[in-house]
Amino acid sequence: MSGPLPGAGIASLWRDTADTELDLPCLNGDTQADVAIIGAGYTGLAAAHRLAQRGVSPIVVDANPIGWGASGRNGGVVSAKFRLSFPSIAQAHGMAVARIMHRLCHQAVDEVEGLIDDYGLSGARFTRCGNLRCAHTERAFRCITEEAEWMRRELGDDSLRCLSAGEVAEETGSHAFTGGVLSSGVGTLHPLGYVRGLAEGLTQRHGEILFERSPATGIHRESDGVRVVTTSGEIRARQAIMATNAYSDLTSVSAMIKSRLVPFRSSIIATEVLPTTLQERLLVNARSYGETRRMMRWFRKVDGRFVFGGRGAFGKRDSKSAFDALQRAMVSMFPDLAGIDITHRWSGHVGMTLDALPHVGRFDDRLCYAAGYNGAGVAMSTLLGRLAADFAIGETPEVALLETSRLKAVPFYPLREVGIRLVAGWYQFLDAVGR
Repeated sequence: MSGPLPGAGIASLWRDTADTELDLPCLNGDTQADVAIIGAGYTGLAAAHRLAQRGVSPIVVDANPIGWGASGRNGGVVSAKFRLSFPSIAQAHGMAVARIMHRLCHQAVDEVEGLIDDYGLSGARFTRCGNLRCAHTERAFRCITEEAEWMRRELGDDSLRCLSAGEVAEETGSHAFTGGVLSSGVGTLHPLGYVRGLAEGLTQRHGEILFERSPATGIHRESDGVRVVTTSGEIRARQAIMATNAYSDLTSVSAMIKSRLVPFRSSIIATEVLPTTLQERLLVNARSYGETRRMMRWFRKVDGRFVFGGRGAFGKRDSKSAFDALQRAMVSMFPDLAGIDITHRWSGHVGMTLDALPHVGRFDDRLCYAAGYNGAGVAMSTLLGRLAADFAIGETPEVALLETSRLKAVPFYPLREVGIRLVAGWYQFLDAVGR
């Protein structure tokens, strides 16, 4: 499993530094289970864990090796947030809903830590190091400090602390920011180590329930359940869970998810190991860090390297110009990184929804799903995988604004790439003028 991911430039840092190698079988022949799960990323594996925990037998199939998709390519930031702010949720839907949504966010981080502890996933390298949200303008700093105060007052959230521009400069080594808000209790992990470790743990504990390189080609509803057809066998089950998210275009089976998501390319670069002087100057507390821009860039240190992520190329392929633009953005924030070599470049898709929220639930009496993490899915996909499993066994967990009726189809879907370019251009303009 060496070499670059398809369409992703140079092999990712995660592939070069993961402790665990996997070689799981493909499905060979017909089998049966209580629940068939399509997609073996965080969502599908968390669902499988929950089902097995409840005495319900799962079978999980994936079109590619474990960790090929977003679960093996992301930035490894374990966050307790949605793309919508909690004050805006409260204003639109009331405080009761805002409290549920806030609880779900923090429950998601706990869910990640719980799985890592349960399976002893040292290769996940999880740490609750905190996240620093860095304001790119004075106006942005006022907004995030007001939001932090609102959350303390209305939600009782004492995990947030406001930092001055000087404190942020001391934390980051950059003078590009006007202040920031530090969130404790969240953290980082090694994304590929997490998904591979979870797959290995599930296999050791529950036997042969995961199958790689077994793309689903059809799903048929029958009187007593569903029949999932793959290229190398069939699964008969009472229920099915779709866990394909931003890679739902790999199979027509997940068309219902595909039509409700806009795949958006996110790219990441990683430097060579930094000299000791820069190690001691940049990101000294080794947290995760992000901006307040609409087209947000984020950054963290991993094994002495500077890792920087943001918007990738438009369209179906990576481009050198997109990675070059990301490097220029990094150096503009951190001039000390000028002349430092980039050793890794890769990208992947995130699934964006029209309401900027993830969703979980049922499509019908046989098919459940979880999808649409909007670029903040490490923790939320883990939680929503568990909740999808609960739906599959007939329960109705409280999910507030994440319920299915709010997951709308994308209008004029064939024109989605044009829409992405227009929205991204507008956001970049607003960021440039400080709005």
